[in-house]
Parts: sequence; structure tokens; C-alpha cells
Amino acid sequence: MGLIFGFSLFIIFGLMAFWVLAFLLGFAVPYWITIGSIEMLRPKRLTEEEAEEK
Repeated sequence: MGLIFGFSLFIIFGLMAFWVLAFLLGFAVPYWITIGSIEMLRPKRLTEEEAEEK
């Protein structure tokens, strides 16, 4: 009984870790890279003008 319970917990935690990694690598990291790239490609002049207006 204990062996089955331990193995079940191992499988459950393993699957949870797999889906968290799948989410991070499939959505979160590409989103972060895209937003960072867009920010780096924006002209600095526009960013400075927006800061002066505030």
C-alpha cells in the first residue's frame, strides 16, 4: 500500500512539474523575449518624450 501511494505521489509531482515547464517554455519565455525585444527596438526619443510629458 505504501509503495503504491509513494509511486502515485511521485507521478503526480512529476506531471505537475512537466506541465509547469511546458507552460514556461511554450508561453511565458517566448512572451518575455518578445516584449523585451519590442522594448529594445523602440526609439529612445519616444520614450524620453513620454517621460517628460508626465
